[in-house]
Parts: sequence; structure tokens; C-alpha cells
Amino acid sequence: RRFKKKFRKTEYSSQKVDRRNYEDISRYNEDFIKYYKAQKIIPEEKWTIFLDVMQSDLPTAFRITGNSKNEAQKLLNIVKSQYFTELLKGEENVEGNEPKCLPWYPENLGWQVELSRKHIRRNEKYFRLHNFLMAETATGNISRQETVSMIPPLLLDVKSHHKVLDMCAAPGSKTAQIIEMLHSGTSLPSGFMVANDIDNSRCYMLVHQAKRLNSPSIIITNHDASILPNFIVENPDNSESVLKYDRILCDVPCTGDGTLRKNPDIWMKWNAANGSNLHGVQFRIIKRGVELLKIGGRIVYSTCSLNPVENEAVIHRILKEADGSLELVDVSESIKGLIYDKGISEWYPASKDLTLYTKFDEVDEKWHTQLRPQMFPPEKENAEKFHLDRCLRILPHHQNTGGFFVAVLTKTAALPWESDKVTIEELETNSKSKPPPHKRRRIHGYREDPYVFFNSDEDIWKSIKAFYGIENLEPSCLLTRCLIGKKKNIYFTSPSIKDLVDKNQTNIKIINTGIKVFARCDKNSECDFRLVNEGLNSLQEFITLRRISIPKQDLTKLLASFNPTESPLIETLSEHTQNVVKDLSQGSCVLDYDDGELRLTLGGWRGKQTLRAYVSHQDAIHYLRILGEDVSQYDVNKFKKETTNEEKQTEDKSELSDKPESNDGNMVVDEEE
Repeated sequence: RRFKKKFRKTEYSSQKVDRRNYEDISRYNEDFIKYYKAQKIIPEEKWTIFLDVMQSDLPTAFRITGNSKNEAQKLLNIVKSQYFTELLKGEENVEGNEPKCLPWYPENLGWQVELSRKHIRRNEKYFRLHNFLMAETATGNISRQETVSMIPPLLLDVKSHHKVLDMCAAPGSKTAQIIEMLHSGTSLPSGFMVANDIDNSRCYMLVHQAKRLNSPSIIITNHDASILPNFIVENPDNSESVLKYDRILCDVPCTGDGTLRKNPDIWMKWNAANGSNLHGVQFRIIKRGVELLKIGGRIVYSTCSLNPVENEAVIHRILKEADGSLELVDVSESIKGLIYDKGISEWYPASKDLTLYTKFDEVDEKWHTQLRPQMFPPEKENAEKFHLDRCLRILPHHQNTGGFFVAVLTKTAALPWESDKVTIEELETNSKSKPPPHKRRRIHGYREDPYVFFNSDEDIWKSIKAFYGIENLEPSCLLTRCLIGKKKNIYFTSPSIKDLVDKNQTNIKIINTGIKVFARCDKNSECDFRLVNEGLNSLQEFITLRRISIPKQDLTKLLASFNPTESPLIETLSEHTQNVVKDLSQGSCVLDYDDGELRLTLGGWRGKQTLRAYVSHQDAIHYLRILGEDVSQYDVNKFKKETTNEEKQTEDKSELSDKPESNDGNMVVDEEE
């Protein structure tokens, strides 16, 4: 540490950091152009178009989350009718800049629109669209995600019973997309997802993303993906085995030169050696991934890089070592409408001085640590058997996106280095308690609180169960984060996640799991715990008491009452609602709304004389919006403020000009003024 401190002082103290605005960065790099022209990933006649697009800003892309199909469809109709229609009518609209539906994204829920800072600053309609996207993103009903980033999760083909692993998950946009697919058609899937990242601080970004979707079927871990430890699971015959996954996403760290449109600072940093330096890490991660994949399972490898050394070279290397136990999948029929190029079977690794090589034998000895034999393409006579043309290369000029590489592999047999003996040894190594280390271990990041699951005879559970009439819910799936003291919050996990945590809490660094379903609320209620709206969707099928069927006019009235001290009086609600709540004691309750097209289940609170919707301000506005109410009054509109200020100034000037003047030219001021 002393050496590092000294090094920082001597090397960097006298240097100024080159910090520039994105507008000031030169979007040009001669080495970048020379290298990729040599790789022939873009036809010569397309180079001008490719470079023009790479030097321009990236459009905004978003998708409407598909957890609730009814809500998603309502939101889609609002986007198209209230926002996109206005943009198309506007005089400022330029042909070719219209909002575009992504033809390959299911149910028309993926969109792309030109929405730059300039548009937002200067145009009220774009400003309103931006505010809408921000508001709905906060509630988890819209995810702002780069277009090409949506492709890998779609190609995973996740079903609700699958066990899924995301090896390098942060910041979490793909993770969120996979959670939606896992929950397709069910609030409590039998499958689950393990989302992992090596960076402790980025794991908490991942927690934030996952919390927006309120899933009880995800567990977030903090490990190096290349040496990801085994999870132990219990088999139906009570024996133990290593968990193998049905689906694995391997979105590895990369140079990111496919993101130059949104990260223009990469133009200044780019050099040919960057990709070579990451090749080893990328290979180790996918190698660990295929080890954790079950036979018949699917793994998707992806990067946001254009470099074949990070892409086809990694795939070729793992296929070669797998010796027939892995196959590239042809996914051309799975994503119709997407424009892409096929993977290449010939490329030229380069040293830092941009010398290109066709064979490792040609490489100067001084570059042997940077360029390795495994980075080179297959021999021409053997290239066809690897089917590298089944990889997908999405380039920026194809459909106005970023650059991306995707390869889908399936495991057809055990890997050459896998055997039953190795699996048993791994299991024994994981399950044995490790002796305390001689040296004190350094804890990276926060020390997480334990996960304490309920016993069947938990005291507080008895009162909660009786108060809400909870049936058929196993209390062992409920947990708290404290061993002693008063329990403040109660969380819920799916049975499969509960078993994972039980078996692996001591040998896996778990950052987060479970959704909050009850929170302590010691006030005027027979039960000390209220329902929490974020976990109600997973719990609502077990609740039989304290449910209020509420008509639309009453629900909108409750949602529009943001101040909890001014909740609507029960006597002001419809006769139907008054009859339902008259015999209901004070405390938390469930508000049910169903008009045949839209079904909502919200947390509520029955006061002594009032009824309120117990939801956040942002969620309330979302529900009002999909119920068809006008929510423009809740939007912050700087354009209206500016118009109001201009009108006021004009009025002030006209008032002054109407006043009589004295003989000496000075205005006469009223005494009251």
C-alpha cells in the first residue's frame, strides 16, 4: 500500500487529468480504422456509412416490461396514442426520426426513438416523453435499455421452470429482462435466477434493478465469474449434488468499442492490444460457464465489442477444447426482423504497434505475452466444422444501434475434463467446513446480515396468518435479516431460492434475496405488520381476508390522495365500498380492482374513518395513468413555467405603459404602489 501511495505521487501528481465534454471529444482514431479495415468485418463500400453512424449519437431505446400483460398493453397504448402521435404531428419532426418499433422484440414492447439532450431542452413534446420514460422506469414498468442489449436474453429462451445464471450481471438491464421472462404467466415460478457480479459496489446497482421487478425468485451473489463457486442442492432422494443450470448468460467484460456512440471517450483510449489483454479473462469465464451448464442446456456468450479476438476467437477456443461436447446453435429463425452479419472464420490478431499476424509463428517474441496461439483463427480446412458463421454480428449501421456480438451454444455431452469423480470431489470440497485461516481475511464490501428463515411455530407468524387469513403458504419461505431483537421487515422467497440459501449461505457471498412483504407498523391495528405493496403480487393468492373489491371511481380517488393525513373519508366513497369496509377493523388491507381488461391488486389501509391506497407517489401516478386518468397535473413542465413567466413579464410591461406620465417625463406612481 505504501508503494502504491508513493507511485501515485511520483507518477500522477504532476499530471492533469484530461477531462473533456463529450461534445469536445474527437470521434476519430486512425488505428481503429486501420485495424477493422484489415479484419474485413465491414465491406469496403459500407465503410463510409459505418463510420458516419459510429460518430453520431445513439438513439434512446426502451422496452415495456411484460410482467403483467394487461398493464403492459395499457402502457403501450398510452405511449403510442399520447406521446408518439404528438411527435409525428409536430412541425419539428424530421422524416426518418419517427419512433420505431423493434420488429424482432415480442409483442411490440421494444421501441427506439431519437431523443437527445438537444431534443429534450428545445422541444416540449420530447421533454414530456422523456419525463414519462423516467417516471415509468422508476416504477419498473419501463426499462431504458440499449437496443442490442435486449438480444442476448431473448436468445436464452427462458421458461418459468428454468434455473438461470447471469455470470456478469451488473448493472442489471439484461438481468431484469430475464426476470420478466421467468415470471411470464406466473407470479411465483418454479425456476429461479442467480445474478452474479465480481464488483461489490455494482452488485448494489443490480439489487436496485431487481427490486424494480419485485421478484421472489432471484438471488444476487458477489464472486469472480471465472472461479464461480458451486451451489449445493438437495435431490428428491435427499442426496446432495452440484447445481447445474438450464440457461446461462455470459455477457463478459470487454473493450466496449461497440459502444463508441454512447461512450465517445473510448475513441481516445482505443488500441489494438486492449482486446488481446481481455481474451484470457473472457475465455476463463465462458469455460466456467459451460462447466456449470447441464447437458441439453443453453449458454449465450455476448460482448459489446467488434473485435474478433474477443468474439470468434473465444468461441473457437472453447469449441476446440470442448471437443464436440458443445455446439453453436443456428438462431436465425428465433429473431426474425433483426439485421445482422454472420460470424467470421478469418481474422488477424495485432500487436500494440498495430502489426497484423496470420499465424502465431510470425509473432515477434516480445509480443508473446500479449498474443497467444489460441487467439488465432482455425486452419482453413478445419474452419467449417466449428460453424462460426452461426454467431451474430450486429453493427451500428445495420439498424442505427450500437455494436454487439452474440453466440448461442448448447451442451450436448459432458466436457472432456468433466467426470462423475470430479463432481463428487467438488461437492465434498464445498460441503466440508473449512478451518479458520491463519491470516485475518479482508472483507471486501459490506458485511451482509444473515438470512434467518421462519420456523413453523414462529410467534409473529401466527398473528399475521390469522389477521390476513393466509392459507397454503409455507412459513419457511419467509425470512428476516436479524437473529435477535425486534423483527422490522419480513421478506418472501420462492421455495427453490429458500433451499439455495439454506444450503449455501456459509460458502457463497449472498448480497441480496427476497422481496419485502410485511413491515412492522405498531399503530391502531390488531396486527403489528402491514402488507407491503412491492411484495403483494407474489403473496396475494394466499390472502383470503381483508380484501376490498373497489370500483374505479373510488380507486382513482384513493390514488389521487397523496397526503396520508388527508385520506378520503369512507362516507365520501361509493355505497358499495362503504358496505364492504363497514365491518373491517382498522389496519392493512388489500384493494382489488378488476374491470375485465385490467386487474390490479394494491395495498391499502383502513383507518378509523378513512381508507387510503398504501402505495408510493410514483406508483400512484402510474396506476392513475393506466386507469385512463389525466396525470399531466403531476408532470413538471419547464416549458409552461417559461410561458407563464413570459406572459407575466408582458403583463407587467403593459401595465407600466398604461400609466400617465408627468410633465418632466417621469411616470406617476400610485400611492398604493
